[in-house]
Amino acid sequence: MQTYRQIADQAVPGAVLVKLYHSDGQVRGYVQKVTDHSEDDTIFPGEEMGPEEALRLASTHSLGAAPIYVELAEGVQWNPSWGRLID
Repeated sequence: MQTYRQIADQAVPGAVLVKLYHSDGQVRGYVQKVTDHSEDDTIFPGEEMGPEEALRLASTHSLGAAPIYVELAEGVQWNPSWGRLID
């Protein structure tokens, strides 16, 4: 089971961030790579996707080495079937 970190103040450069939010009554997500403050973050292309797809895409982009952070928008509850979320 994949482990993800809940975003605190700021994710570290090189990390991958999955933002989960509500859209049309469903939980949707997007994935971005966190960069240094002097650079723009990279948002990976794609339309809104379900949480499972967003987390799978994040795992691919982390190459197993970069930490994956998750940001839950207001009202979004973590589903344990997505993996383990730690503080």
